[in-house]
Amino acid sequence: MKKAGPERGYLPVVFLFIAMLIVTPSLMQAQGNDSLSLKRCATMEAYYFGRKALPLVADPLQTINEKINAHIAFKSRLRKTETDVIRIPVVVHVIHDRESGNIGGRGNSNISEEQIRSQIRILNEDYRRMPGTTGYNDNPAGVDTGIEFFLAEFTPEGAQSGGITRNYYKDKTQFNPYTDANILAGIISWPSDQYLNIWICALSGSYLGVAQFPSLSGVLGLDNADAEKASTDGIIIDYRSFGDVGAVENTNYNKGRTTTHEIGHWLGLLHIWGDSRCGDDYCSDTPWAETSNTASCNDLFSFCRGTATRNMIENYMDYSPDRCMNIFTFNQMERMYAVLELSPRRKRLVENSKKARLEENDRLLVTVYPNPVADGQLKAEIRYKGYQDVHLTIIDMNGRQVGSSSYGKVWSRIFTEPVGDLSRGIYFLVVSNENKERVVRRFIVN
Repeated sequence: MKKAGPERGYLPVVFLFIAMLIVTPSLMQAQGNDSLSLKRCATMEAYYFGRKALPLVADPLQTINEKINAHIAFKSRLRKTETDVIRIPVVVHVIHDRESGNIGGRGNSNISEEQIRSQIRILNEDYRRMPGTTGYNDNPAGVDTGIEFFLAEFTPEGAQSGGITRNYYKDKTQFNPYTDANILAGIISWPSDQYLNIWICALSGSYLGVAQFPSLSGVLGLDNADAEKASTDGIIIDYRSFGDVGAVENTNYNKGRTTTHEIGHWLGLLHIWGDSRCGDDYCSDTPWAETSNTASCNDLFSFCRGTATRNMIENYMDYSPDRCMNIFTFNQMERMYAVLELSPRRKRLVENSKKARLEENDRLLVTVYPNPVADGQLKAEIRYKGYQDVHLTIIDMNGRQVGSSSYGKVWSRIFTEPVGDLSRGIYFLVVSNENKERVVRRFIVN
């Protein structure tokens, strides 16, 4: 772990506040395609902006860092075991001002499902260091974090869901990353101990994204019991930098790495330069850096400890262009796992995500119940390999299709199909997946 010297530590609040005040009015009005004027991340600025209202002497984030470090040290003394893949359910709240409800297209914050799904794909490529994708690297410091993301399959009430909500809001066309999290959460927020909330909107100030740091119980200023922090817990991304298709338009930030970066903050990671000259990100395997990288993928060197060292500009927690990024390190992964265990909301989220899931199977398996169906709801326990498109069709005894449902990219689970409108008789449920497997099960409606 890096040790912060006298010149390191966190960027003073006064400096950050002054930096926020000098944002020009033109930048606060619109986000153009000039990558030099764009600001990758508002997370630290928003954090310190929020701290101004709290009469605190100690820095809450410093307290959390100390708890994370102690937890990592404790875990390192234990016998290491294989860790299951952690899967995070995501709900994407699209906030738009299109009264017509039109979806997709340049300049439209009501982005397409294709754009949303491209971002989920990118997250899994990046966090899993997936071979054959731009998220892969052969750097000795790079790791597969073992963390995956999927669009939520159920609403908080238990209804089947595609993990996307669309919300027309006419009172604002742009949202301030420092002050408007409560407005967005007031429009819509799902329980943050069950889902990772991602709000998609137009951000002001030319910012691309902002995240809420994890809360821990008993930490003043970042207490897990704070109801307001629970409703705003998640990340906010400008719609022009989410995913890699559709309304994406920023030259240097068009490959979905803004979301990868902000989720890193949500999981407790800091910027690799520690937000001060040669600051500490508490990860010994990310080289010291004098400042952030911004506009290029060229080598950048720092002189933090008397000798020149190359910055890890490929790290997702730098400000590099998207095309440069492809590394999370082992120590960064340790911090993520510590947060997932220490933060009560994060820990419950991981546990809640397992409730509706079934263990996968190498081939398609289908069990239907109750059979006969008496309450109008047919349940199908369907298992298969991985994360696939699944299609369900109901056929009557004459071979006619009387019902169907399709599900895009879902895990093995129990599907519920309404059959209350069917007359009494014998039917067949046909289940197929993208691997071209097909299973037929007979059921009776009483």
